[in-house]
Amino acid sequence: MNLRKIQDIDVKDKKILLRVDFNVAVEKGKVKENFKIAAVKESLDYLLNRNCKIALLSHFGRPNGKVDMEFSLAQIRNDVEEILGVKIKFVDDCIGEKVKNGLDNLIAGEILLLENVRFYSGDESNDEKFTEQLTENFDIFINDAFSVCHRDQASVTGMAKFLPSCAGFRLLEEIHEMTIIKDHPISPAIAIIGGAKIETKLPVIKFFEKKYDYILVGGKIANEALDQKIKFSKKVILPFDFVDDQLDIGPKTLEKFKEIISGAKTIVWNGPTGKFEDEKYAVSSNEILKAILVSGAYTVVGGGETLEILEKNYAMEKIDFVSTGGGAMLDYLAGNKMPGIEVLRSN
Repeated sequence: MNLRKIQDIDVKDKKILLRVDFNVAVEKGKVKENFKIAAVKESLDYLLNRNCKIALLSHFGRPNGKVDMEFSLAQIRNDVEEILGVKIKFVDDCIGEKVKNGLDNLIAGEILLLENVRFYSGDESNDEKFTEQLTENFDIFINDAFSVCHRDQASVTGMAKFLPSCAGFRLLEEIHEMTIIKDHPISPAIAIIGGAKIETKLPVIKFFEKKYDYILVGGKIANEALDQKIKFSKKVILPFDFVDDQLDIGPKTLEKFKEIISGAKTIVWNGPTGKFEDEKYAVSSNEILKAILVSGAYTVVGGGETLEILEKNYAMEKIDFVSTGGGAMLDYLAGNKMPGIEVLRSN
């Protein structure tokens, strides 16, 4: 895939708008998902080493296009500073004079964190006038947020109309890994698909049926598939016993899943196989993780809830590649259009 890359653009001394995804879980005022924030470090260091003035742009929660301090990125400023190891100055807007003044007053080694872009309805509606306001203080737009690339929004796709635009290092790495597991998996290859919303997971299950040896399905989507009597090929293994009211897969299904996992060479995992937030129903997800770690298979994991399982088990560093994308990962693997990537293609 020919994309405009961060290393192909002269960024020295430029004002950079860097799209990141800091839409992370916060509990008692502390960030629970350090990983998504740390993912931009390579691009950030590259830009700082070239004397750039950098502003980080992200969404956070669902404020529905209006200012709602429950969703202010100010609350994670200190955590972002600690995780990235750079001095962060917060600007309580993402457009206008406040951003201009923030950039002008930056000193070496400092970066800006802009306020939640979704405080403006123009982001999700991809309003052109709002996009122009977002870009007016900058020289270059860099997208390093794979997890939003399935969205056609001002802060994802609209920028390319107004600024030279390219992919950051993390976005390039995500695309590389997704392409390998999509087009060149080493057999036996298995996919483990859990979580909720069968309508979003069904296309990716159908994709995996074509290229993978087994698809192990758990979580709420397994219950939905059984209730709706959805027909799959023999490659798709649905649960055949459960814990309580279908809140986790049962011991017999778990043993079958673990047996298949033990022989795998490639594993893709997206979504827990039970109601993992309740420890009683996290058994299968935790056991599947243990089976993956001893299998020796090349493993790619994605989806916010799945990442929580990794973090709870201190397994982030033990997985070959952890994706920042949940829905974006599924869309990419299902062959759906990725607007945020398309706008960065070289002509």
